[in-house]
Amino acid sequence: MPRAIARAGVAAVVGAAGVVAAAVLAPPVLAGPPACDSRTNNTHAKLAECVTLEGVRAHQAALQAIADANGGTRAAGTPGYEASVEYVAGELRAAGYDVSFDEFPFVYVAPSTLQQLTPTSGTYETGSFTGTGYGSASGAVTGVDLSLDPPRDSTSGCEASDFAGFPAGDIALIQRGTCAFADKALNAEAAGATGVIIFNQGNNPTREGLIVGTLGATDVVDIPVVGASFADGVALSQPGSTAFVNVPEPEDITLRNVIAETPGGDPDNVVMAGAHLDSVQRGPGINDNGSGSAAILETALQLAKVTPVNKVRFAWWGAEEAGLIGSEEYVAGLSEAELDRIALYLNFDMVGSPNHVFFVYDGDDSDGVGAGPGPDGSARIEKTFEAFYSQRGIPFKGTDFTGRSDYGPFIAAGIPSGGLFTGAEGVKTPEEAATWGGVAGEQYDPCYHLACDTFDNNNDHALDVNSDAIAFAVLQYAMNTSDVNGVPGKGNFPPAQPTTSAAASTSGQGGLHDDHDEYPAD
Repeated sequence: MPRAIARAGVAAVVGAAGVVAAAVLAPPVLAGPPACDSRTNNTHAKLAECVTLEGVRAHQAALQAIADANGGTRAAGTPGYEASVEYVAGELRAAGYDVSFDEFPFVYVAPSTLQQLTPTSGTYETGSFTGTGYGSASGAVTGVDLSLDPPRDSTSGCEASDFAGFPAGDIALIQRGTCAFADKALNAEAAGATGVIIFNQGNNPTREGLIVGTLGATDVVDIPVVGASFADGVALSQPGSTAFVNVPEPEDITLRNVIAETPGGDPDNVVMAGAHLDSVQRGPGINDNGSGSAAILETALQLAKVTPVNKVRFAWWGAEEAGLIGSEEYVAGLSEAELDRIALYLNFDMVGSPNHVFFVYDGDDSDGVGAGPGPDGSARIEKTFEAFYSQRGIPFKGTDFTGRSDYGPFIAAGIPSGGLFTGAEGVKTPEEAATWGGVAGEQYDPCYHLACDTFDNNNDHALDVNSDAIAFAVLQYAMNTSDVNGVPGKGNFPPAQPTTSAAASTSGQGGLHDDHDEYPAD
């Protein structure tokens, strides 16, 4: 389609749950100068002119519209994820890419439900405990040895005697504290409870919000066990309270990664760039990771007319939020020969955080924090991104390879890797605020893994700069990987070199990004 207009159209699709997503169409957005419609963006300057903030934001608007039409989420296994897959694939096919779907098995766990029915009604944020039983419970709520006014370290549900006189068939309301969650749930089941709600303790600010943890193993009890915040637990403790609890049983399904390759380029020297496409259940995931997904999509579309020296392969991963499952399965499914043909992997996960820092993955371990260096060649990838920021006069900072995003499987396979990140739940330091602006003492992304990670959860400057940085690195390595693996490339794309004066760099780990330990255990 003409690339002067970035259309956010989404066809109706049927998701894994059999629900049809409504067709949505966002208003057209100007995505670059008219020349971008027809020219070949075969220089860094041309490509940067056509990979615009407006074009990237148009894709994010499409992902937001998909979430809005599918219960506010694009999580793996939901119709919102399937619609996201179809949107990305449709854009790429229209631009002339060879598009395929890499399928992998996935255990889908639908969201749990906690509703209060009387004396007030409301639906509360919740989640199921690891080791829960499945199914639903509805009926009276009975509190078990609660300590609410004032809240204190609670022994609620820790002893069988706490359930003396408990009405069999009721839902047990239990407060966090002093003993293992499993003890509380097992005692409740033995007393005849049909469901268990474990709510937070409330005795200090860190124990106010939603608590969801683990019973320590699988299949610990046969009844549903869900969590709640302290405030919601207090509401459920009212006399005459009734509730509905539901924990759906996991379902074995098939998910898809989206893979797109340039028709041209050396198939024995493949440059990969990837971003995860799924959100968490709680929200639409427009920064995490609609930002990376949209930026590499717009880069791919604006590169479509370029004939690269090396084959370029773009990937949109599924089920990253469930533990890097899509990228893990993809790498595990490659033969040694196929792995050897991948020159390098670039990862882009959260590149427009509202309270951002320009983090570059520390390929050479020069920061000396956490994990060691990446595979040989990773240090040069880091230097390429540093060269871009230096040319723009933008400070940058190293961040550790923690293994918490989709570069992990590639590093484990010995493939040189790198990428960009603007921060997640980590807290911005005063020194970082002095360098990059924003608010010290607040998260890099205040909406990390929350429902408020919407189209508005974005920093235009960070996303604009990083979209250009992504385009710069992808085009650079599409033409020349000699600095990473020694394979000769195009002479007018010499390896990028950071300058020593244009930008200040700082050392340090940067913000954590842990998609796999979302809730604490007791």
